Parts: sequence; structure tokens; C-alpha cells
Amino acid sequence: QLRLVESGGGLVQPGGSLRLSCAASGFALDYYAIGWFRQAPGKEREGVSCITNGGDTNSVDSVKGRFTISRDNAKNTVYLQMNSLKTEDTGVYYCAALHRIYRAAALRCAPGEYGYWGQGTPVTVSS
Repeated sequence: QLRLVESGGGLVQPGGSLRLSCAASGFALDYYAIGWFRQAPGKEREGVSCITNGGDTNSVDSVKGRFTISRDNAKNTVYLQMNSLKTEDTGVYYCAALHRIYRAAALRCAPGEYGYWGQGTPVTVSS
């Protein structure tokens, strides 16, 4: 059974920080790229930040300099450190996995190319 579970979301004021975790079970994370995605009400799901098996990353322009994706294969977990949060960062955040042989696709960080989705963790940025 392959499973991804997100945690760490919540309510935070603009300018604050959150650290999201994506814990994998049932498969070895070092064989997969992992992406973080988000979906706001009424909007399509978008790629936020993705990391390959080898540690290469790609992030959407709107979060560059503010969000950092990292992985700890020993813990089978990927993190998303979110700093300087803005109201437009609000949404449900999901993590998903893509096998390492699809490196180019992984770095495109497109939701339609990933599988093994978690259930999401909500993030609300509001004063």
C-alpha cells in the first residue's frame, strides 16, 4: 500500500511561517521525485515546488525566495518550509510522487504528471 500523508498546515498571519511535512509509507522515497501542489477555492491545482530523486528543485516564481523544499530520505519525508507567507498562498497543499526515471517531467512540477497523491493539509494566511 503506497501512501503519502501531509501535515503541518494551519492558520497563520501574513509574514508568518509554516513547515509542511509529507511522510511516505509503503515505498522508498529515494526512488521518487516529490512535488508540493496547492489548490485555492475556485482555482485549478498548481505546482508549488518539486524535488527530484537527486535533489534538483524547481519552484513556481511566486514562491521563489520564500519557500524551500527539502527531503530526508532516512525519514522517508519531504518538507516545505514556507516563510514570508502571503494571503495568496492560502489553499489546500498536497504532496505527490513521481518515479525517478521521469526526471524531466518531475521538474516541470505539473499536477497532471504526478501520482500517489496525499489527502492534503489546509493552509490559511489571514490577518
